Amino acid sequence: MTRTRTTAAATRHRAERVAAPALALYAQVKAHIVRKIQDGSWPAGHRLPSEHELVAQFGISRMTANRALRELVDEGRIVRMAGVGSFVAEDKPQSTLLQIANIASEIRARGHDYGYQLLTGERVGAPPDVAAWLDLRAGESVFHSLCLHLEDGVPVQLEDRYVNPGVVPQFLDQDLSATPPSEYLVRHVPYDQIEHLVDAVLPTSEQASRLAMAQTEPCLLLTRRTWTRSVPVTLVRCLHPASRYRLGSRIRTDGNPSFG
Repeated sequence: MTRTRTTAAATRHRAERVAAPALALYAQVKAHIVRKIQDGSWPAGHRLPSEHELVAQFGISRMTANRALRELVDEGRIVRMAGVGSFVAEDKPQSTLLQIANIASEIRARGHDYGYQLLTGERVGAPPDVAAWLDLRAGESVFHSLCLHLEDGVPVQLEDRYVNPGVVPQFLDQDLSATPPSEYLVRHVPYDQIEHLVDAVLPTSEQASRLAMAQTEPCLLLTRRTWTRSVPVTLVRCLHPASRYRLGSRIRTDGNPSFG
């Protein structure tokens, strides 16, 4: 009887392994490199195997190896130097922003008027970088919204958001011109993980125009991802003119966030 149960369990295990979708070859190479970086085997500055070495190690094409390295560069995990090689990127210091802040509440708390404009609400194919951030395939359908937030009539944030339809299929059914996407998601989609990254950037000419600022003026770019049960929910990039906005956090000594 025990042997029969063991055999059945083994059969189920093999079936589950067969049913599980296999990662694309380039994604397998990326996952291998990321594991080496995350477990400390390859520290910052470590030279990665060349494309030729990856081709030999994984039995893949040169194009596949190149795609894996190129996407890792786009994600900021490695840097490539022409004629020299690829290296693990240095960690960039990042601010600890502990909560999803409600910009409307912040502005009103200062006694100022809050304004909001929905510029775009659509369903699109995921660009490669967005697909990678949301663990989707490039070109897979995602929701996209572009919003402008204003304080006393002056633009202070350009919000560029992508939402996973598999988690929030009703996203575009909402009147996003009346309720900002962030407010709807916080109220209706429970999240258990948040990632915040902050970078100093210069705006594109289109972004500068929307934010009513000079293209030479620096901005703070807040990139946020949220998850529910380890599944990515949304990727949002919030662009703020540095002269008009600050990002920060405060915590109590017991470790609980009080502001983000």
